[in-house]
Amino acid sequence: MQTSLLNKILQSKAGTAALIVRVPVGLILAARGAQKLFGWFGGNGLAGTAGWLSSIGIEPGFLMAILAGGAEFFGGLALVLGLLTRPAALVTAFTMLVAIFSVHISNGLFVADGGYEYALILMVALIALVVQGGGYLSMDKSLSEKLGRI
Repeated sequence: MQTSLLNKILQSKAGTAALIVRVPVGLILAARGAQKLFGWFGGNGLAGTAGWLSSIGIEPGFLMAILAGGAEFFGGLALVLGLLTRPAALVTAFTMLVAIFSVHISNGLFVADGGYEYALILMVALIALVVQGGGYLSMDKSLSEKLGRI
C-alpha cells in the first residue's frame, strides 16, 4: 500500500516539457528562498525577513520566515532535481498562494506596483508540475522504476 502511494506520487507520463518548467522555476524558487534564509543574492536573511513579515502583520515572523524560505529553497532544489516533484510543487504553490493573498493582492496585478502577477505565474507553473509530475528526466522517474521492480 505504501509503495503504491509513493509510486503514484513519483510516476509521470510527462516528457521533457516538465524539465523545461521544473529547472528554471526551481532555480528561481531556490534563489528566493536563499535570500530569505541566508541573505544570499542581496536578500535580507532570516532576521530581516522575519522582521519584515512581522511588520506587515504575519506572525510569528521568525517561524513564517523559516517556513516560506524553507519551502522556496528546499522545494526549489527538489524541483531542479525532479525529486518528489509533486509534493515540492504543491508546497511551493501553497507558499505562492499565501504570498499573493497576504502581501500582494492589495497592490493589484502588476509586479511593478508590488502586485501578484509574478507569484501567480510561479503558482500556475507549480500547479502544472503537481498535475504532470517530474517528467521523463527526473529522479522521480528513476525511483518509480525501481519501486516498480519491488
